[in-house]
Amino acid sequence: MAPSMPQFNPARMRSYVFRLPLFTRLVLLIVAVSWIVGIQSMWDIVQWGALIPKDVGLTTTYRLNTFPLVHVNFLHALINLLALAPLLERFEADHGTLVTLALFFGPLSTLPGVMYLLVERAILRGNTTIMGASVWVSVLLAIEAMKAYRSNPNFSIGPYKIPTWTTPLVALLVVTFLIPNTSLLGHLCGAAVGYLFGLGYMKFLAPPEKILRWVERKMNLLGRLPHYVSVDQKTYGRYGVLPTTAPTAEGGAPLAFMGSSQRLGP
Repeated sequence: MAPSMPQFNPARMRSYVFRLPLFTRLVLLIVAVSWIVGIQSMWDIVQWGALIPKDVGLTTTYRLNTFPLVHVNFLHALINLLALAPLLERFEADHGTLVTLALFFGPLSTLPGVMYLLVERAILRGNTTIMGASVWVSVLLAIEAMKAYRSNPNFSIGPYKIPTWTTPLVALLVVTFLIPNTSLLGHLCGAAVGYLFGLGYMKFLAPPEKILRWVERKMNLLGRLPHYVSVDQKTYGRYGVLPTTAPTAEGGAPLAFMGSSQRLGP
């Protein structure tokens, strides 16, 4: 009897979307709206938000935060969102909404961007534009790889043992080979920041939990915001239905969806 092919289940997809925590929903919405805005011709949002090395100055440092949110076209945005959603959801469930907000609209965006600018301008003397949420995918894959490395340092391929932490690098090389105009440098900068975070060298960049708990209590965020994840990583906002079990393989991001463009994907 031939094995049955997996079928798309709209009910399961709808249930998954309804479980997404608050910041993950916000990012997906901003990316989608940015793409819609980019359809019109009066204002070029891609030119405004992309990380263009020669256009970054004192008045345009905002590009270090906006470049993950803009995309070249619909397919570029869709692939990056499919890869980003499960990874960002897991990170937010582990760290809380406020921490995730502070990190992803802060150092986990700006540090890969600054690293890219230093290499692209100071070393390569180039001006290659990058954009796309796949820089965050690279960051999160590296963080997940370091978590996996602690519990399972190696996996075997035939007689060879491959360090678990190398899997994001292999994925980046495969994506660069398969997808035209993908920025390997942009992805590597994201992965480098993710490795540093996964090793614990960037914990000092996260806001102090004591202050975050005070903000949560003062503003009653748990009571006001649906799907808000508390900093204590145990309590969820009203109407939140985040799963209480460990994520399954279905929650992981398919490595093949890391596409970006140079454009970025970074």
